[in-house]
Amino acid sequence: MFFGEKSFEVDDLLRVDENGRGYINIIRLTDIQDKPKLFSTFMLSLLAEIYSTFPEQGDSGRPELILFIDEAHLIFNEASKALLNQIESIVKLIRSKGVGLYFVTQNPTDVPEAVLSQLGLKVQHALRAFTAKDRKAIKLAAQNYPDTDYYDTATVLTSLGTGEALVSALDEKGRPTPLAATMMRAPMSRMDVLTDTELQALLSDSKMVKKYNEEIDRESAYEMLNKKIDQAEADELKEKAQKEKEALKKAESKKTTSRSSSRVNPIVKVLTSATFIRSVFGILTKVMK
Repeated sequence: MFFGEKSFEVDDLLRVDENGRGYINIIRLTDIQDKPKLFSTFMLSLLAEIYSTFPEQGDSGRPELILFIDEAHLIFNEASKALLNQIESIVKLIRSKGVGLYFVTQNPTDVPEAVLSQLGLKVQHALRAFTAKDRKAIKLAAQNYPDTDYYDTATVLTSLGTGEALVSALDEKGRPTPLAATMMRAPMSRMDVLTDTELQALLSDSKMVKKYNEEIDRESAYEMLNKKIDQAEADELKEKAQKEKEALKKAESKKTTSRSSSRVNPIVKVLTSATFIRSVFGILTKVMK
């Protein structure tokens, strides 16, 4: 859908229904989620297209689009330095397009510092320390939040229960709010995987299915290259046949010329014969007497 036919159009993420309400779009990437390099390339492709096509918004009061990137550590795992630099640059600039980004991952250390420093809202659930490395990671994670006189951040992070989180956001002037241990409101939806029947029902009701299920059998690069190779081979055979024909024609012409030069004109033959010469001399002798 993103690297082939039919190409995904990012404007479809901005669709609204007849009541003017937006859609929640879920992009399932089950086939590439275990391939970190491909996943990060896909995310860069998606973010780059959004950045290049969306108009500048400035401070519009509300975002045009919000992206929640689950398993965000897959973007940064095994990504090349050049790819990371591109992602970091787009993350810094894409907010001017009215786009909000949420990176969902288990540990804040999964996100590069250059990206982490751009995040205004931070919601941190419990972190567990089972090893010395875990304790060190928790100390580093605690330093990513504003200083507070009310909590020992590193201790609170390990003692949070289900539905609890440390939250820090930005106020109306863009300043980080004091860290707060918060009880999160439980989702009112069913926390479960959709069954195949439910998934098919949603797909059959979607207007996007017909659009993106359209098969476009264009020539692939493989087919185009094979066609060029076949054409080159045909041209080569044609040129070879032409050269052989010209060589044969030249040989026949040479043979004909050789035959012509070997033939003696009958008149010349008569004039140069011994009998003719003796007759001429006999006549001349009689005349001279």
